[in-house]
Amino acid sequence: MKVALTGASGLVGRSLLRGLVSKGHEVVALGRRPVGGAEWRGWRLGETAWLDGCDVLVHAAFSHLPGRYRGGEGGDPEGFLARNRDGSLRLFKEAHAAGLGRVVFLSSRAVYGGYPPGTDLDEHLPPRPDTLYGEVKWAVEQGLSTLAGPDFATASLRATGIYGTGPDHKWRGLFEEFFSGRPIAPRVATELHGDDLSAAVALLLEVPEAALEPRSFNASDITLDRRDLLERVARITGREGALPERADAGRVSAMRCGRLRALGWRPGGFEALDAALRGML
Repeated sequence: MKVALTGASGLVGRSLLRGLVSKGHEVVALGRRPVGGAEWRGWRLGETAWLDGCDVLVHAAFSHLPGRYRGGEGGDPEGFLARNRDGSLRLFKEAHAAGLGRVVFLSSRAVYGGYPPGTDLDEHLPPRPDTLYGEVKWAVEQGLSTLAGPDFATASLRATGIYGTGPDHKWRGLFEEFFSGRPIAPRVATELHGDDLSAAVALLLEVPEAALEPRSFNASDITLDRRDLLERVARITGREGALPERADAGRVSAMRCGRLRALGWRPGGFEALDAALRGML
């Protein structure tokens, strides 16, 4: 298939691009700058997208302050809404009008943000966002689902904690602090390898339309304490650092991914983490 992909130059988008190409798809990157391995068409959220010749759309672009998703609106909540909510819904309508057959939207675990710590986030729980970021993701999910029909299949993928290799990986600053001997604050969170996210996206592009009902899927994998992460880093590099105290894993609200797993999705777990760390260090 010819896949239109937004956000291909970002940390998450690069994993999606690599994974889609590895599956044999031809990728058209819609974004601000060219990326290797894909045809590039200049575009940004809120603008008209050139979708001619594309079969499906994967929408991963999101406009926010650098390094921030929750709170990514800064002092401009109106602009944040206009770019991300309204711009995304405009893109979906353009995809529908252009005759594309399917859209996969990269949503977020933030749609569950209002649940108390330690909640099992099953896909049947109603969304309860507690940030503008989560509200936008949920609004876009709903808007996309209203467009679904016999010739226009839709799916939203609620992902969390995406990590991957590369010089600007998400833990670069953390590792630098660790190697410098500075104290590290305890933290435990859920994580998902970018390649496993890409596999989930590719799966949702390929399964029969009936398998997409209802139209939202959780995507998560391991629960990872920073202490365990940094112990792995020390073992791989042979360098020591100050390990943080272990955080309270009981306060983690882990997402259950039964719908993806029922379709055959199998994330890589701690083996994927160890392989990624060897590529980072």
